[in-house]
Amino acid sequence: MKDNHNLNRSNLFELLKETGVIMDGHFLLTSGRHSARFLQCSQLMQYPEHAEKVCRLVAAPFTEKQIHTVIGPAMGGVIMAYETARALGARALFAERTEDGLMALRRGFRVEAGERILVVEDAVTTGGSVRKVLDLLEKAGAEIAGVSIMIDRTAGKLKFDVPVHSLISMEIESFTPQECPLCRDGIPLYRPKG
Repeated sequence: MKDNHNLNRSNLFELLKETGVIMDGHFLLTSGRHSARFLQCSQLMQYPEHAEKVCRLVAAPFTEKQIHTVIGPAMGGVIMAYETARALGARALFAERTEDGLMALRRGFRVEAGERILVVEDAVTTGGSVRKVLDLLEKAGAEIAGVSIMIDRTAGKLKFDVPVHSLISMEIESFTPQECPLCRDGIPLYRPKG
């Protein structure tokens, strides 16, 4: 793997391809749709030196915002929250999905009213997990500084009521199995989540 000592937004895409985050082929998505591109952000997070450098980029727009705590939704946001918090000199938390599909703080984690918090996520498609974390923080009375995302799969179409920053913004097209050009071309279908 190439040295990413001077990692910046312009060479981040190359690192994500090298580490297997961005995959090209013919993929079956969780939704049942098909796509020629798939993102598996956990592939990057297995390399601590890369995760640290990417999360410094995630933290950069918020370095002067006096962040007390960084939180991410489990699972994708756990390592991101930790490394981004380290870059900001802040505390790191993660929220977990409840049986009713909401997000909650468990394991003794708490946030205080007025606590300045940054929400991080590895990738967003619908933003559902991030929205649930934002709802949790609003109910707790936290001051939400913003949302910082490694990859925005909506090409900037996703909006929250707080400042949002993404390192990479792309639109990943998907198809129903019936309309999939990859199926018509006979390209083998791969199930990336096993």
